[in-house]
Amino acid sequence: MSNRDKSLYIIDILIASDKISRYTDPFDNADDFMHSELEWDAVIRELQLIGDATNILIEECVLDHSYRRIVDFRNQIVHGYFGIDQKIVWNVVNQKIPELVDDILEISKTCDTSQAIESALIENSYNKAVVDYLKRLSVTVTVPGK
Repeated sequence: MSNRDKSLYIIDILIASDKISRYTDPFDNADDFMHSELEWDAVIRELQLIGDATNILIEECVLDHSYRRIVDFRNQIVHGYFGIDQKIVWNVVNQKIPELVDDILEISKTCDTSQAIESALIENSYNKAVVDYLKRLSVTVTVPGK
């Protein structure tokens, strides 16, 4: 188990998902995306972070074991067991990540993420896009009991 507060992992997933959305927005298909080295590598890295955070949230019983597929996908892209299929990554980015974000936003409403957002704002103060996202997120996510 991690000593880090679970709300930080929730925010990590949301930030990574937002980055993936921004990085892939210019592309219309998997092949063009895969051939854009910078964006491809950045998205693969963010997918790894999502898998790592998901694994911890499963261990912490925040997410159930149905989310294990995300961790398994992370392991496949990290270790390249069978190569990385750009069409699968494209599907994950465009179909699975938005579904995950919806789920994570619902979960975030059951715990206080305000301190996690504040920490992320400090940690990412150099990154205007992330700061803007976190500010929008802080308005969207409500604190339980408030």
